[in-house]
Amino acid sequence: MNASKILIILAHAFLGWALCAATIGIGMAVASVNTALIIHAIAAPIIFFGVSLVYFNKFNFTTPVQTALIFIAFVIAMDFFLVAMIINRSFEMFASLLGTWIPFTLIFLSTWLTGLFVNRKIPVTQ
Repeated sequence: MNASKILIILAHAFLGWALCAATIGIGMAVASVNTALIIHAIAAPIIFFGVSLVYFNKFNFTTPVQTALIFIAFVIAMDFFLVAMIINRSFEMFASLLGTWIPFTLIFLSTWLTGLFVNRKIPVTQ
């Protein structure tokens, strides 16, 4: 895989992460923390469904499970190195099922299942 393909995959992962970050940021500004976390847990798989749908229909460089692993690894890395270490200066967010682990799981599943669905529709040529 060349650098341009890697950049395309990472750009999609970044877009999904940024939209999730905006969701949680806006949610915490206008609602309680718990409500914001619930909205984020609902929005995250929907956001990554949309992002992965575009990725699989337009590019599809990687298998569904590879893409799901890349997307979730990117999200976890950004949450760990940027959000927890620099912005929050605390790793407390990783103690929250609703705040991190449920959205992480749903992001992975949403991306993987979207890839399976899109790839199922692609005709096999020989």
